[in-house]
Amino acid sequence: MKYIVLIIDGAAGLPLPERGGRTCLELAVTPNLDEMAGEGFMGLVRTVPPGMEPSSACACMSVLGYDPTVYYKGRASIEARSLGIDIGEGEVVFRCNLVNIEDGKMKDYSAGHISTDEAEELITTLDKEMGNDFIKFYPGVSYRHILKIKGHEDTLKAVCTPPHDIPGKDVEGYLPKGEGSDLLRDLMARSETLLRNHRINVARRDRGDMPVTTIWLFWGSGQVPEMPAFREVYGLGAALTSGVDLLKGLAKMADMDVLDIRGVTDGPDNDNAAQITGALGALGKCDLAVVHIEAPDEAAHGGLIDEKIEAIRKIDAEVIGRLLERRGDDLRVLVMPDHPTPIKLRTHSADPVPFLIWGEGIKANGAKRFTEAEAGKTGVFIEEGYNIMGRLVGR
Repeated sequence: MKYIVLIIDGAAGLPLPERGGRTCLELAVTPNLDEMAGEGFMGLVRTVPPGMEPSSACACMSVLGYDPTVYYKGRASIEARSLGIDIGEGEVVFRCNLVNIEDGKMKDYSAGHISTDEAEELITTLDKEMGNDFIKFYPGVSYRHILKIKGHEDTLKAVCTPPHDIPGKDVEGYLPKGEGSDLLRDLMARSETLLRNHRINVARRDRGDMPVTTIWLFWGSGQVPEMPAFREVYGLGAALTSGVDLLKGLAKMADMDVLDIRGVTDGPDNDNAAQITGALGALGKCDLAVVHIEAPDEAAHGGLIDEKIEAIRKIDAEVIGRLLERRGDDLRVLVMPDHPTPIKLRTHSADPVPFLIWGEGIKANGAKRFTEAEAGKTGVFIEEGYNIMGRLVGR
């Protein structure tokens, strides 16, 4: 038996009053998902344990079959693992977003989804001008980067807010605060001066693109926790493909292979067809492949209804359609979001998400579409989300 796990990041959400009270999953044209739902086993699953932050780190850890209450110690350290950044004794890491703040308000948590090449030059400049033996900036992908701090472990006590949680809000009340926050605020303030007239920002303004006005620090964490290898827990060799460092970091923690597939990104330009082709090809060497697609989540963070609907439609046409072609093979598929990202909130929520298991040996349980409501109608509910992997592979 071979397995595909498809994580449609942030695809679930809340009813949209302006669209007749339907969710984006209900509004999207998804004939392939509908067909798969009719043949598969559906229900709801809670991927974010009560009291934990509804981040992709917690939620995706659950989807991969690991209990976040045991293994989750902070998101930045997971992303650092993906980038090969060592975290030594007395060192901590923070997610470092490149953002745009205008008139004191958070205009865009991604500075217009700045390109990776442009972002790398900005981060390199910040490291040259602000870095030292105790401060180090590391470039990541697009707007997502890492700051490592040595000798200031008190910064982990600072109260920080993710920038995607405060779209359009005055940032003053959401800057790092409390014990350990002074250094973080100082670094953020100093970055504004360095970035203001950087040649990358000058060029972006000249062509009408959004400039980067500052860095935003959050999701601080210490050393990366150890997790047992996926093969050790589930008896299967596994690989993962994603356009974001977080998922690659989780894969490395679980000793999964990370697939390098050309065209895989974190946005609407992701080559879905290449990604599923690469994942299916990897099943020649491993037993299970995880396909993580970020586009619906990015659209929802931007409050973009039509873009989120289109991202879901493209996944249905370009990914689910390919999987349906494998009907009759010794293949089993799990499809689910990691968490909801409601358009109204423009950030994640901890509500349960729909899941669908389809393929060899799976009996249908009456669902008609892959939607939040249809999943709820089945009466199936998995409280501890990390058990979903065992449900898929029969362990």
